[in-house]
Amino acid sequence: MSKKDMDRRKKFILELMGDPIYQPMRLREISSLLRLSKEEKRELYDVLDELCEEGKVSVDRKGRYEKVKGKWKKKKDDRYYDDRREEYGSEYGRKKKDKNKKDKNKKEQPEGIQAEGTFIGHPKGFGFVEIEGQDEDIFIPESDTGTAMHQDKVRIIIRNDKKEGKRQEGVVVKVLERGMPEIVGTYQLNRDFGFVISDNPKFSKDIFIPRKEAAGIKNGDKVIVVITDYGSGNKNPEGKIKENLGNIRTPGTDILAIVKSFGIPSEFPEKVMKQAQRVPDHVLDADRDGRLDLRHLQTVTIDGEDAKDLDDAISLTKEGDIYHLGVHIADVSNYVQYNSALDREALKRGTSVYLADRVVPMLPERLSNGICSLNQGEDRLALSCLMDINEKGKVVSHQIAETVINVNERMCYTDVKNILEDTDEEAKKRYEALIPMFFMMKELSGILRNSRHHRGSIDFDFPESKIILNAAGKAIDVKPYEANVATKIIEDFMLMANETVAQEYCTEEIPFVYRTHDNPDPEKVESLLTLLHNQGVKIQKAKEEITPKEIQQIIESIEGLPNEAMISRLVLRSMKQAKYTTECSGHFGLAAKYYCHFTSPIRRYPDLQIHRIIKDNLRGRLMREGRTEHYAEILDEVARQSSVCERRADEAERESDKLKKAEYMSYHLGEEFEGIISGVTGWGLYVELPNTVEGLVHVNTLRDDYYIFDQETYELRGEMTKKVYKLGDKVCVRVADADKMLKTVDFELVADIWNDEEEN
Repeated sequence: MSKKDMDRRKKFILELMGDPIYQPMRLREISSLLRLSKEEKRELYDVLDELCEEGKVSVDRKGRYEKVKGKWKKKKDDRYYDDRREEYGSEYGRKKKDKNKKDKNKKEQPEGIQAEGTFIGHPKGFGFVEIEGQDEDIFIPESDTGTAMHQDKVRIIIRNDKKEGKRQEGVVVKVLERGMPEIVGTYQLNRDFGFVISDNPKFSKDIFIPRKEAAGIKNGDKVIVVITDYGSGNKNPEGKIKENLGNIRTPGTDILAIVKSFGIPSEFPEKVMKQAQRVPDHVLDADRDGRLDLRHLQTVTIDGEDAKDLDDAISLTKEGDIYHLGVHIADVSNYVQYNSALDREALKRGTSVYLADRVVPMLPERLSNGICSLNQGEDRLALSCLMDINEKGKVVSHQIAETVINVNERMCYTDVKNILEDTDEEAKKRYEALIPMFFMMKELSGILRNSRHHRGSIDFDFPESKIILNAAGKAIDVKPYEANVATKIIEDFMLMANETVAQEYCTEEIPFVYRTHDNPDPEKVESLLTLLHNQGVKIQKAKEEITPKEIQQIIESIEGLPNEAMISRLVLRSMKQAKYTTECSGHFGLAAKYYCHFTSPIRRYPDLQIHRIIKDNLRGRLMREGRTEHYAEILDEVARQSSVCERRADEAERESDKLKKAEYMSYHLGEEFEGIISGVTGWGLYVELPNTVEGLVHVNTLRDDYYIFDQETYELRGEMTKKVYKLGDKVCVRVADADKMLKTVDFELVADIWNDEEEN
């Protein structure tokens, strides 16, 4: 665009915004009003960008643009244009507050019990404090949050005056430790200053950035801000920009911002990379000594088409009624020595993180895709769990051994599925020599699955989201990623190996890291059972604590119902989160007495750690060299750190998916879709589409009635029409809005398909 065209378009936009009937609009709304093409819409962004830099146009937190009228003129609904001279320090002539006035406004501390915990912010300004060992959070009203920000460690006073049916309330009296010294957000430029809107909506305050701290930063850039002043009740936090991640329109910047906001290390230190470069790219003869040579076994890996870090391989034969199953796991510990730079970095990361457009690996690519990957046709070191399994799915004997293997074929799930379902003649011909083993795998997988089902293992069959991106990193499709016969084979065999290894080391009472899942909280179970009863699901507990078998019966009783997925999610939410521990307390969801993570040392640190323990045990070093005491000393911290990193990765992956789903739906504004009500709240209906995208129908958009939320039945009821919306109802919705920054999708209700079908 030439300067002349830019000036002409700026003038036009200013005239548009100066019209008395103009109301603040978002970029998308202005574009729609002017009926602009995609290319013209991009040019409009540049025009608005320049007008903001010149101080002629302002943009509020919701992304709405309007013309600036007068110098520092205060506007009724714009928090950013309050008198900055007073609010933001000496460079804008801040007035000193009268000390007596401060004292006069200071609140008296309420009576109550003091406690310490973590403050969890809310976009609307209030928050909650999580107290360790206490099930229910403490609600903190906006007026009582003080200067507490999301993730801060705080001291609070819990009020004595708890009202019946209401959550316990508290007051923040002191911030003990700041939880987020750095914030990732979007820079917004104004006349003589800027501010950063945090990407994390729980950090509800915008951060003021003096102009001198934002040299070279442009409107719309994603940045990392170091907070220099946390502000006060009437003064926003202040900060300085540490790093510019790039403009939000640059491919990959949106996901990079998520990586940075969760503090996920994305670059390997130089020392780590140098150490990785020294690792050999082939198996050394010295490393073969003392290992069991299993290269004669017919062995395959089965993974996704695009997988590059292949850390598990399978072999299977049968003699009489006994299956000989070999689960061969890459011996990563041979190349990552304890307390080396590689090991310390792996522990720091805890796990690989799988985001929409990238993988942030736990180990450098030279290891994860090279010597530690069980690549076809290459000799590789492994730690193998060799199991003899009878026709009832019971392991009658087993051996864990250091081995050398050589994978015959690198298989993908699709090819194995097509072979087993007889839908791909080309694949059958190509892998003809392996077909008998694949059918034997399917047979054993079914036996193991039935065995787990018989003991009460709970199988939540939720489709994962598969997000398709184009070369520019834009989401062009979202669809469910369903499990199939091939993915189930690998899942069943990995579970069996994990249980077998955990049982041996728990029985021998050797220090170890287990994967545990505690029984659900009884109060949550009672609430769940009440809700299920109101949904027409009949279930009774035999004893005070619910069993995995009883949960399994709930899941089976709703199979095929319209609200199956919704109720399954409610059941899942009533359970506790699995974690890593040094105590072998069992896994409720799997109905397993023994369980650990043994099968993925490339991408999970606990697996790598227990490989070291297993090898020290096999080599007789646990007792002889005092390794037992060493592991007893370090494993609690390994388990804690691994659990923390896993939760961080899960949250980042969810945020990545939500962002790309919102982006995808932003290209479908005004389009109609069929969906199912997946959640009912006082503020509206959550509707899930068949492609796994979930959006909100705000209650105030439901027409012709006033709706009240029934907490017992999880239903919205119309006061006049008696219309009821409940979980599992089929509806038709129109995409009303999709906000990539907030990662939200808003729907409008078009029709109630479920009731219409019943009437017809």
